[in-house]
Amino acid sequence: MNVADLTRNAVLRVGEVVGVEGRRIFVLVDKNKNLSDMFLDGQILRNLSVNSYIEIRKGFLSLIGRVEGEKIEEDVPTPGGGFETINRNRRVLTVALSGFINENGFFTGGTKELPLIGNEAYIVTSETISQVHNLTQDEDVPCVTIATVEGHDFDIAIPVDGLFNSHIAIFGNTGSGKSNTLASLYQEFIRSLRLRNAAVFSEQVRILIFDFNGEFTEPNCIWSKKHVYNLSTGSDLDKLPMREDAILNLEVVSILADATEKTQKPFLRRAIRFYQKVMHSDDPEDYLRNTLKRRVTDLFQMSDKVRAFLVLDYFREILPAEDNEGNPTDIASDVSWHNKCSEFFIKQTNEYLTSHPEHIPTTKLYQLVANVELETSLLSRVLAFLYLQLISDIVSNRAQNEHVVHVINRLKARKDDIDRVFDMDSDDSFWKSNVVVVNLSNVNLEMRKTLPLLLAKKLYTEQKDSGQNGSLSIVIDEAHNILSTESFREAENWKDYRLETFEEIIKEGRKFGVFVTISSQRPNDISPTITSQAHNYFIHRLLNERDLKAIASAVSYIDRVTEESIPSLPTGTCIFSGIASPMPLKLNVKALPDPARPRSATRKFADIVPPDW
Repeated sequence: MNVADLTRNAVLRVGEVVGVEGRRIFVLVDKNKNLSDMFLDGQILRNLSVNSYIEIRKGFLSLIGRVEGEKIEEDVPTPGGGFETINRNRRVLTVALSGFINENGFFTGGTKELPLIGNEAYIVTSETISQVHNLTQDEDVPCVTIATVEGHDFDIAIPVDGLFNSHIAIFGNTGSGKSNTLASLYQEFIRSLRLRNAAVFSEQVRILIFDFNGEFTEPNCIWSKKHVYNLSTGSDLDKLPMREDAILNLEVVSILADATEKTQKPFLRRAIRFYQKVMHSDDPEDYLRNTLKRRVTDLFQMSDKVRAFLVLDYFREILPAEDNEGNPTDIASDVSWHNKCSEFFIKQTNEYLTSHPEHIPTTKLYQLVANVELETSLLSRVLAFLYLQLISDIVSNRAQNEHVVHVINRLKARKDDIDRVFDMDSDDSFWKSNVVVVNLSNVNLEMRKTLPLLLAKKLYTEQKDSGQNGSLSIVIDEAHNILSTESFREAENWKDYRLETFEEIIKEGRKFGVFVTISSQRPNDISPTITSQAHNYFIHRLLNERDLKAIASAVSYIDRVTEESIPSLPTGTCIFSGIASPMPLKLNVKALPDPARPRSATRKFADIVPPDW
């Protein structure tokens, strides 16, 4: 070792190890190394303080730790020593090991070896800091560079593999910079993969963004060639192309109708099978008319007045309310019920229909169903078949009306909303670009919960069944809107189904190339199963105690000092922790330029009211 190295080591040395308790190390600082700054080769070095890195040399290994605390210990004076002017205060640092730098110069997280008492401790230089923050050992690996290391003026490159082929969680209070982080991540992700192979990226990589506030709809935000679906339940805007076979799926219809598992779902299964049987026949309209005629015959031969009039009401739901001239139609104007005989009879002829079924074809209801036509709207057809299936179940005493009718009423109440957001007659592909933003800012609360669930489940199933070597990234901004466990606006079984569906995607999707990114300002409201299943976390400023507890329980590898700094993080600064990094890092995420920035900036009164010159 030459004189320059000896001089360098003498300046950088700050003390030695005096205690080892598991991963917690105690370093006694030399008495002449208590200044705030030091000088080396014309550069100013910051001395060790809480939250700074420290290097402990053990043989050929450099153990890297982070200072968690420091204290002053006083030497006990020896008896009879008299009065002395020597400063007996000793500065002791508490250090938590983060990893080590091996003989090849690469940093590895975790504890391979513990230091020995007497090992020397050194200030970490900028070169060592660069080694610690080098997250990839291969220069050919695609990386994203969105941030600088807090306290150090250099960029950090995060490898795409390890970050984007995992589940990502971005948490932070409003105004903390999480939207900028989300947009920066996926903008750099798209840029790095397109530089690698633009054609394969367009074919194999798909990104779906659920945007609840319309923040990512700006033309240059994330990617200029993305496709945006601007949906609305209040007016006719864009519609999601959805083929009939995709809608006529038991799970999809159950989602749209909030069907319960034990009573309503079996009914829907029977109705869908009946619909498909009719529609795949040689003459669907003739098949439907003949079925309706049989049900009318069953109706007029019923002896239970309550059930009979119930069935009559359901026929009114199936048949048009007006005739061709616009006059209201009364399907039972020519018949009446005889209470004593408990049967229908024709008013003009007093013919009892149970005793004389040959007169049933002369009734108005029978003649109306003989000329019925299939609805052009898919949802209207489905509703008609649901009512027809319910009529069949009541006639055969197979289902209780009060248990089943609510599922039809819910679907009927949502018909206008569904028609406004779905184009069921289109054969167009949903993926007009491989990056799609679904803008839900003008969608009502019910469809805000239903539509992401429906679309995510559909695309997840397609990706799982395809078996292709592609990927699907589902990005959910303001994820508490659909992943909340505290929702009281919906039935408990429906909430459970919604959460179980997304939990299945986040637990099993990785094997099929489906990766989920969630962003939220209320991590405590999100299902703990979903929060804990994330592999990488970007944690911005959080103030709520319950949110902080949720983070502490989900992210087990954040150290105490880092965790305690979360409430005081400035805007744009976040804690990055997960499998892509060997230890928690504090990053300053770069602000995007105005054209690429999400529409999430805080409105300023100085801009609202300009000065009067």
